[in-house]
Amino acid sequence: MEKILSKMTKSAEGKVCQLRLEGCLPGTETVVAAHLGGGGMAAKVSDLHIMYACMNCHDLFDGRKQAKPPYEKEWLELQGHRAVICTQKIMIKEGVIKL
Repeated sequence: MEKILSKMTKSAEGKVCQLRLEGCLPGTETVVAAHLGGGGMAAKVSDLHIMYACMNCHDLFDGRKQAKPPYEKEWLELQGHRAVICTQKIMIKEGVIKL
């Protein structure tokens, strides 16, 4: 199972941000696999619940950076769930996740 999870995380390389918050960085250079749940390394959830997120969107989602005015927590969580679904669709299409 660990091999599959690592493949999911690595799949973020070269992808476009799916979180798309204000200030989203264009291109693919800063995109990583961000975990739904945020809160830093200790709070990570399964790699099955990742979203492709640029550095700016990842920082906003995890609370390391604040938008002005700040995002409501529920709205930000909804955007995270949307981004996970979009990311999973890409991973299914590319064969990273097999159904």
